[in-house]
Amino acid sequence: MASQAHRAQNGRRRFRFDFGRLAAYVLLAVGSVVMAFPFLWMVLSAFKPLKEIFRFNFWPQVWTLVNFQDVLLRTQFPRWFLNSLIVAGISTVSVLFFASLVGYTLTRLRFPGRNLIFILILSTLMIPTEMLVIPWYVMSTEYGWVNTFWGIAFPGLIPAFGVFLMRQFFESLPRDLFDAGRVDGVSEFGLFWRVGLPLVGPGLAALGIFNFVGNWNAYLWPLIVAKSPSMRTIPVGVAFFSGEAGTEWNLIMAAAALAIIPVLLVFFIFQRQIIEGVVLTGVKG
Repeated sequence: MASQAHRAQNGRRRFRFDFGRLAAYVLLAVGSVVMAFPFLWMVLSAFKPLKEIFRFNFWPQVWTLVNFQDVLLRTQFPRWFLNSLIVAGISTVSVLFFASLVGYTLTRLRFPGRNLIFILILSTLMIPTEMLVIPWYVMSTEYGWVNTFWGIAFPGLIPAFGVFLMRQFFESLPRDLFDAGRVDGVSEFGLFWRVGLPLVGPGLAALGIFNFVGNWNAYLWPLIVAKSPSMRTIPVGVAFFSGEAGTEWNLIMAAAALAIIPVLLVFFIFQRQIIEGVVLTGVKG
């Protein structure tokens, strides 16, 4: 009798647990639809003729690729795409190397003022970007960096967030590994390159992806420093094109759809590294 009551109680517990999980799945599904609907609308609108844009039909009645052809031929979109790729690539390579090097230095080398330097680096996160634009522009003007790839890329070469992230990962590594390497005669840079970096792969992957996406979507600084149309990046070029195209929403949607292709590719290819890096960062923080 007692065993039957115990089984009945366990059955009720499992039912409540399953009901809660079902409710969570329903809420997540609804949230996903709400978040994905504008994106799907944009992509589908990119395949619609202009006359269908204002009919509020979700699926195009007539599928066309003319919108993409017009964007690629009527604008400098391929040039903007290349500019964004160059700027994002330069900044990502720089961040992966220098942020990890600074993070290693702040954790594995002992010198006076180490913690103070780290606090000063973190304090720069509290400064709004809008306050840094003027000194950046003055410096770019004095050194002739205006309207150059270097001028667009240099503010994001060593971000404070990257230093903080890599310091957290290096802090979690066993110190005995580096002490053993020093006993074997390995240089500090060799310890960083051959011992440290392979062990912080998830952190490097997450930092590289976040930095690439952030620089790809950057708008304010490229808008200020890129003077000529040929030096515009994707966000700046699409914004100017939106103003020039006026009510040609089919072309605007096509340009926006083309602009997000690299971001989607990065996410789908490296989504495991993104999730792993975020999880490990939360554990180590």
